[in-house]
Amino acid sequence: MKWRVIFIVALISVVILFQFLIKRNADLDYLLITENNMELKSNSFKHNSIIPPEYTCDSENINPNLSIEGVSEDTKELVLIVDDPDAPAGTWMHWTMWGISPSINVIDKGKLPEGVKEGLTSFGTVGYGGPCPPVGTGTHRYSFRIYALNKNINLNAGATPEELEREMSDSVIDSAEIIGLYSHDK
Repeated sequence: MKWRVIFIVALISVVILFQFLIKRNADLDYLLITENNMELKSNSFKHNSIIPPEYTCDSENINPNLSIEGVSEDTKELVLIVDDPDAPAGTWMHWTMWGISPSINVIDKGKLPEGVKEGLTSFGTVGYGGPCPPVGTGTHRYSFRIYALNKNINLNAGATPEELEREMSDSVIDSAEIIGLYSHDK
């Protein structure tokens, strides 16, 4: 009897774990990357350093300069996603942009490459929304990620981050990231 209870508890545990792993994999499908050759850099700030106020809600609120290197020849399109995983309400979306040609190797500060589309942010607007952490929440990390896709995205401007992530599903062949920091705390 005792072994039967242990067996049933173990079986239930395995089923629950299996369901969790399937769900977790489904959520991260678009992150299955086959290469790791791209680099994302910025002349506006260095990796893991403070983002200057010019690129935040405290000043001009324009996008920083970004340079992209090592894009695979198999890339059909690049996608840029900028978010704040440290926001008190959960990950805060600051910028999504797609339709970036694989031949683009620089996104100039305050400018967009020709032909791109931008999505809805957590601010409720379309386009770049710079770092603007609430006072008293410490230093936030701002993740700038570029994804190389093996297909083109078929979404209109103003699409939600969830729509973009669904469209990217199973299409990411490479990615790169640079992280900037910002705080309103003194």
